Amino acid sequence: MHRLSRRSVNTLLRYGAHRRRDAVSAAAASAGFPNFNESGAERDASGRWYSVLTTASSTGPVSTKSLKLGNMIPSGKRFESTASDVQTPEAPVEKYEYQAEVSRLMDLIVNSLYSNKEVFLRELIRQVSNFLNKFAMYNASDALDKLRFLSVTEPQLLEGAPELDIRIQTDQENGIITLTDSGIGMTHQEIVDSLGTIAHSGTAKFLKALKDSKDAGTDSNLIGQFGVGFYSAFLVADKVVVSTKSPKSDKQYVWEGEANSSSYIIREETDPEKFIPRGTSIQLHLKRDDKGFAHPERVERLVKNYSQFVSFPIYTWQEKGYTKEVEVDEDPAEAKKDDDNVEKKKKTKKVVEKYWDWELTNETQPIWLRNPKEVTIEEYNEFYKKTFNEYLEPLASSHFTTEGEVEFRSILYVPAITPMGKEDIVNPKTKNIRLYVKRVFISDDFDGELFPRYLSFVKGVVDSNDLPLNVSREILQESRIVRIMRKRLVRKAFDMILGISVSENREDYEKFWENFGKHLKLGCIEDRENHKRLAPLLRFFSSQSEEEMISLDEYVENMKPDQKDIYYIAADSVTSAKNTPFLEKLYEKDLEVLFLVDPIDEVAVTNLKSYKEKNFVDISKEDLDIGDKNEEKEKEMKQEFGHICDWMKKRLGDKVASVQISNRLKTSPCVLVSGKFGWSANMERLMKAQTVGDSSSLDFMRSRRVFEINPEHPIIQTLNAACKSNGEDEEALRAIDLLYDTALISSGFTPESPSQLGGKIYEMMNMALSNKWSTEQPAFNMHSSQTPEAEIVAEPQPTLEAEVVEPVETTSQK
Repeated sequence: MHRLSRRSVNTLLRYGAHRRRDAVSAAAASAGFPNFNESGAERDASGRWYSVLTTASSTGPVSTKSLKLGNMIPSGKRFESTASDVQTPEAPVEKYEYQAEVSRLMDLIVNSLYSNKEVFLRELIRQVSNFLNKFAMYNASDALDKLRFLSVTEPQLLEGAPELDIRIQTDQENGIITLTDSGIGMTHQEIVDSLGTIAHSGTAKFLKALKDSKDAGTDSNLIGQFGVGFYSAFLVADKVVVSTKSPKSDKQYVWEGEANSSSYIIREETDPEKFIPRGTSIQLHLKRDDKGFAHPERVERLVKNYSQFVSFPIYTWQEKGYTKEVEVDEDPAEAKKDDDNVEKKKKTKKVVEKYWDWELTNETQPIWLRNPKEVTIEEYNEFYKKTFNEYLEPLASSHFTTEGEVEFRSILYVPAITPMGKEDIVNPKTKNIRLYVKRVFISDDFDGELFPRYLSFVKGVVDSNDLPLNVSREILQESRIVRIMRKRLVRKAFDMILGISVSENREDYEKFWENFGKHLKLGCIEDRENHKRLAPLLRFFSSQSEEEMISLDEYVENMKPDQKDIYYIAADSVTSAKNTPFLEKLYEKDLEVLFLVDPIDEVAVTNLKSYKEKNFVDISKEDLDIGDKNEEKEKEMKQEFGHICDWMKKRLGDKVASVQISNRLKTSPCVLVSGKFGWSANMERLMKAQTVGDSSSLDFMRSRRVFEINPEHPIIQTLNAACKSNGEDEEALRAIDLLYDTALISSGFTPESPSQLGGKIYEMMNMALSNKWSTEQPAFNMHSSQTPEAEIVAEPQPTLEAEVVEPVETTSQK
């Protein structure tokens, strides 16, 4: 720290040598000028301040509403007096050098700690609310908290200005923002300790903390350690002036610092017009590129976004207007036409008169800090609509407080519908969760840090006292506190959804499932730890409930006493699922089967594997056990039909892995089932339809196919006789090929050559219909439009000779 003499400062800086002063003397008062302060606020006889227009040319009325500023000095445009200048004795100026180089300081502020310039106002307001940690850093909210705390034991501190509030005024023309509080203020020593925190902390510690944080790959949490919060003002300002008055001191002091300077000055305020009874005023002289922040509407928006729930009232200086009627001048020519004895009503018009006044900006109180028993459902719904711009009431809400290792408060909501215009079922870049730290808004831009992707539809607010105020994406990803918060938030979200599912109004959960059912199915794939919480929330159609979805709990309750597994079939629709040949024997035994008709269903159930110790079994795969095994009967069937299985396998070749006797068919002659560990027919169809699918992996993942036959079906019995009599009969071999192709389609697979299959069907139809309704038919070549392979197996048809008719010349008739 280096202090210069008064003479040196006057010589080098010329500080305060040419300032013009407003009228403060009795001479000015006698001249008839009103009692204005520097900001342009006028004081009445009772000592209360009233707002006036910030532009000297404005003629709008002054508000007559008492603002109860507690003798605060609002900042506005200065009104120059015509009285002679009154010179104020100059106060000694103390100059202090930063120990940390200003270039590194500004680089840290602008490039490392804050990526968004808008946070400067949030930091200053926050630092104008929590000052219970003595002199950690100046901020308005801190100062008010500290004063409120100290006034319990020292009530005299509130004398003269009992109201505690924060006021923000802008000068858009000159690019100045003034933030004033009626808090505890600071003494001279407190200014040195608080506003010189970086210098006080020492260059070595400061730079070491920055280097260590960068080496760790995270943003440094320097707020509160090195007083960086206050210096966020230099994100947008090239000069900051702080004027402060503590009730513990008789003097008022001014701190001035510039962004491009390696030092700052502290001096005593000697101008009576600038005296304040108590508190602190921060004046930001904005940079040329950042003067847009001085717009009143932008300041109001920033306060509502970041500091809506600060526990002290925040007033902003806003332009207002009211409507009044004014007389309109009448045309003299029209006035002469009127009778002089008739009184005519004067013409008027309505005009809007503009004026400036203070407006309360943070009128909404944080609902999550209240006792849940005292908050009504209407209040929860109103908060939801206002915070998230929704027009429908939520399906459910959960208000809770978590204590213990990590403490935070939260309110979560389940929306009534999905966001409009979003085709993807999951949007990881949502703004559905608003994170607050000590009631100060931090961020709503998350990518799975607080909720997993599949719960991204949940909306709410989270307020924590344990997180640092400078929360970055890297801090959220690495913080152990955040990981604990995530687990508890997810658990509460599941409890909230479960409450909807067990409610008496079944339609609520039907609406939820229609909008967010796919999200929960995605959770079965991505979140194995929460399978037990996800499974009871799933809903499916079934063979015994085709119109209304059922839960897994309902399925388990309806299971047969000897049923060991949960059966399911994947298809593209309920109609396809209920008509599949795989269900024939299960229908007969009255076993319920789940219909997985959503593309994501099969993957979700496969990842679940089991529910309440019941395994999920795909009835379209081999080795299906439905509890009716008869080893003796199976042995007899194999002896009787074993040779036809070998005969069919020889004909089909590599198309199938084996041919077996089926225990799942009742009316169909055959079916094609998938292997245990490969894709089902439905999954194979979905994978082929993928836009970016890899065709080379299809052959690898395609499961072995097993051709199962029904020995009780007439077709199989006829082929069995053909096998025994003549295994090389061409018609019997063609029947096997057609039987296989038909089983492909009925089992859900896609034939490799649809046209070839069509040719075989046409050929069989021609054979069945020939000579049925007439004794003689013209020949038609069935092979002209078929593939060469179809021509080889097709049986040639006899041809008819055509009679040659000679042409005959004809004559025209008139």
